[in-house]
Amino acid sequence: MLGGSQFAAHAQDGERTPLDLFARALLILGAGLLLWRQRYPVFVVFGTAAATLVYLGAGYPYGPVFVTVAVGCFAAVVAGHRWAAWTAVGMLWVGHVLVGHWLYRWLPPAGDRAGSWNQELGFVTWGVVILVASELARIRREQWARDRAERARATARRADEERLRIARELHDVLAHSISVINVQAGVGLALLDSDPEQARTALTTIKEASKEALGEVRQVLDTLRTPGEAPRAPAPGLDRLPELVEQAASAGLTVGIEEPGGVPKLPPGTDLAAFRIVQEALTNVVRHSGSRHARVRLESAQGALRLRIDDDGPATGTDAGGSGNGLAGMRERAVALGGTIEAGPRDDGGFRVLAVLPLKVEEDR
Repeated sequence: MLGGSQFAAHAQDGERTPLDLFARALLILGAGLLLWRQRYPVFVVFGTAAATLVYLGAGYPYGPVFVTVAVGCFAAVVAGHRWAAWTAVGMLWVGHVLVGHWLYRWLPPAGDRAGSWNQELGFVTWGVVILVASELARIRREQWARDRAERARATARRADEERLRIARELHDVLAHSISVINVQAGVGLALLDSDPEQARTALTTIKEASKEALGEVRQVLDTLRTPGEAPRAPAPGLDRLPELVEQAASAGLTVGIEEPGGVPKLPPGTDLAAFRIVQEALTNVVRHSGSRHARVRLESAQGALRLRIDDDGPATGTDAGGSGNGLAGMRERAVALGGTIEAGPRDDGGFRVLAVLPLKVEEDR
């Protein structure tokens, strides 16, 4: 500020008042105020405008003195104080008009003449350019802030969705396997003395169920590895229904499978959801129903896969230590795919789970 103004003073020698101690103090004051432009933008923009107006009113040379007002105006607009920036620039312009066209008779330098209106037009143009540039910078910064906030919300939403997905997977895997283990452990304890061979069979079933549960839990936890890595094992699907039937049989539940017309090839997400819904429904039969027989019917119609799981009841009210989130998990899986699920007692005393999942047949390649 001091160097540029000194250079301007030499160029305007004889036309404006030479720089003195007061002029330099005003220049330092205007520049020094900019140190607080982030914390006190309104005070700074008015302060720089006032210092500049006093400087011009004292007849000192034109030069970089307007830079302080431009920087203060920019900081105020970007900080959201548009009215302060516009008012300060307007105040400076009005003061400049008064000094240049009326007060010049009584202000230094002596013998000064009235300013030209072309000069005032240039001053207004300069002010408008500064204000427009500041507004554009403010809009751009606000857009960046909105984009960052939206990205943060999207990241948090994806994290929540992934957390819920992993929770559903762990619940479905553990609830089914631990229910089988619970039933077989009871059988083993009851027959340990009277029928050791049957107790041994129960213990073998427990070993197999726990091994499978550990394998599926590891598969779920693999998703927590480095992002972008492919799963180490394919996700389960309806092709593993025979395994579910065998596990249910080991828990004393006979399961009949009906597939009229067959089941078409499903997308991985739909295939996994269908498998987990059947798995959870059979787990609930083992844990909560007095029936030892269940029926699973799968059919495709009108662009949707219909899953129906029935048991003959009655409900026993027993619980194998589950969290009570089974039906909620099934419903979340169905809704996530745009499907629906209904679960409730039948009129004849049994229980039915009916899921409808959108069907998208993959094209052969």
